Amino acid sequence: MYKYTTASFASSRRLGAARSALGRGALYSSEASAIKRVAVVGGGQMGAGIAQVSATYEHGVTLIDVNHEALDRGHAYMAKSLARVAKKKFPEEPAVAHDWVEAVLGRVRRTTSLPEGVANADLVVEAVVENIAVKQKLFADIAGAAPGHCLLASNTSSLPIGRIAEPLDAPTRGRTLGLHFFNPVPQMKLVEVVRAAETSEQAVGRAVAFVKSIGKAPAVCKDTPGFIVNRLLLPYMMEAIRLLERGVADARDIDTAMKLGAGYPMGPFELCDYVGLDTLKFITDGWFKEGDGLRGDKAFAASGKLDELVAAGHLGVKSGRGFYDYSKK
Repeated sequence: MYKYTTASFASSRRLGAARSALGRGALYSSEASAIKRVAVVGGGQMGAGIAQVSATYEHGVTLIDVNHEALDRGHAYMAKSLARVAKKKFPEEPAVAHDWVEAVLGRVRRTTSLPEGVANADLVVEAVVENIAVKQKLFADIAGAAPGHCLLASNTSSLPIGRIAEPLDAPTRGRTLGLHFFNPVPQMKLVEVVRAAETSEQAVGRAVAFVKSIGKAPAVCKDTPGFIVNRLLLPYMMEAIRLLERGVADARDIDTAMKLGAGYPMGPFELCDYVGLDTLKFITDGWFKEGDGLRGDKAFAASGKLDELVAAGHLGVKSGRGFYDYSKK
């Protein structure tokens, strides 16, 4: 078994109009290549978020995890998130807001059976633990059960798409790519569309069209460590930690400087705590040891302060303490 964690009524017409306005791309807008049915593997916050936005834009969605408890948590996350959206969307119409939420949730089917969940999918997105062996096994199983036209996508933020696709045959590798959503998925506009060496142009085009169809903005990039955002962001975060270690300034002043001096919405230490210090350490350690073109790069060398916090279980917002203490908030 895999460890997968880590309406219509008046509003539907508005959603349909929004989808038309976004456009799907002239080359890949035919019925044959359009993505209508989406399977999401992993019922955690990322997977549930991807399922939510897909269903919001009227795609049929299947959410897959190994147990019903994980699926129930994913459903609860979607219901809470959609309720917030509905309150803003229909502030004076609580009954309409309720019906809209129920309609979106009604497009999401839940199952613990991977073969059943992907059997009719046009796109499968995995959002499971960041472990290359787990992902390779999962993708091989998906490829054996999904239709021949189905796109296989990983939401990984740090693992090479090419390595994930290694166990697959050549035609399937041509349909495999990265769709890197950002957390929280319902609010974050960007999706990195990651093209591996063997990913076909048609697969990229279909993926770009899908991203636009759910109200997101695609950025296409090659399969390199960190893709675009994390490749630029992680050296910045690590250098901020080294400034702290050298006593240049404290965390609060560094955050204030970057927010007010550079116009960033969050300072580097706020961002580290939000991302998770264990996640930051996992990625940078991996890049330093075996990242393509990054092996031994001092920008990703171990940080004593980061190692100390992770060893103490101070992982950031999710644990209540990281560079800052969130337990009193």
